[in-house]
Amino acid sequence: MKRHVFAFLKLMLPLTAVLCGLQYALVTYGITGYDFQLSTITIYAFHFTVTFLIYLFLLYISRRSADKTGYAFMGCSLLRMMASVVFLWPLIAQEGSFVGDVLAFFVPYFVFLTIEVFYVVKFVQERQE
Repeated sequence: MKRHVFAFLKLMLPLTAVLCGLQYALVTYGITGYDFQLSTITIYAFHFTVTFLIYLFLLYISRRSADKTGYAFMGCSLLRMMASVVFLWPLIAQEGSFVGDVLAFFVPYFVFLTIEVFYVVKFVQERQE
């Protein structure tokens, strides 16, 4: 199990750092006409933390009961969406337009979700072999 966690971290830490750096540069230097309320680093810290916790849980479920991994992933996806709403709630409660902040949040959301899907498929395939 440790081998899987270290392999996951070996992929996710550099990927998160690179994507965060690119988005930070884009938000700071590329898009000057919009005042972003959410910090890019905070967004990526949220996504990395949630993705890592979900990965650990799915790895545990795949080891204990492989046929439940897909269901666990669907449940975790619901929890991820609820956590996203809680994370964005201060922004949602404000008056005004926050479309740029929502895009800055949901682009990495779907990148991290895609990585989770990749690993869930990998877990299911490992158990079927």
